[in-house]
Amino acid sequence: MSTNEPTEARLSNGVMSTGEGMRIFPDVEACIDCGGCVVACKRTWDVEISNQRIDITTMLEGHEADEGFNGHQTRAIDEGANPGETHLPMQCYHCENAPCVSVCPTDALQKKDNEFVEVVDDLCIGCQYCLSGCPFGAPQFPESEDGLNAVVGSGGVMDKCTGCEERQDAGQGPACAEECATNAILVGSSGQIADELEKRDSGAFFNETAMEIIFGDDARMFDQ
Repeated sequence: MSTNEPTEARLSNGVMSTGEGMRIFPDVEACIDCGGCVVACKRTWDVEISNQRIDITTMLEGHEADEGFNGHQTRAIDEGANPGETHLPMQCYHCENAPCVSVCPTDALQKKDNEFVEVVDDLCIGCQYCLSGCPFGAPQFPESEDGLNAVVGSGGVMDKCTGCEERQDAGQGPACAEECATNAILVGSSGQIADELEKRDSGAFFNETAMEIIFGDDARMFDQ
């Protein structure tokens, strides 16, 4: 692709906008569990092998879906139907009402004005309260041999998906989304993501409580 093309033309189809106000959200209907996002994340940020900033969770492995229900898994379960095998890329969604920020006793987790949730390494004491608070399993605690950790063997400073903020500041999409072969990781405003899921006839997957955590009042934009 020519480097003279506009920045927007070089973004993957799943990356609709970048930077301040961006949201990141999965289309579970599109995820095929290829692991491309995991590799892209590790390669871009030199994440150690044992650390997973993205974890692809598979549910109902090997189950065939009832026709027409694969994009509406939550509704299908409620109706007693079989949603079939489903793959869900779990990572930090930089939630509007981030529970990790609420429970952190040292303010090491902060919701920034540009919507990114960041970890201030110098303030993190490795208490893992954020791990208990996050419903999406985003916080990671890489093994550390520093200080007390050398004795008790616990993890060190919390690590998680950064949303590739530095890449987005440069007009690039998150590495995971740019690498995704099926555009299953969506990046854009709340409205852009809601419109894209509707266009694809894909459900939002998460229940009402989770959607309010991720999108706040914007959760009303999604058909659940």
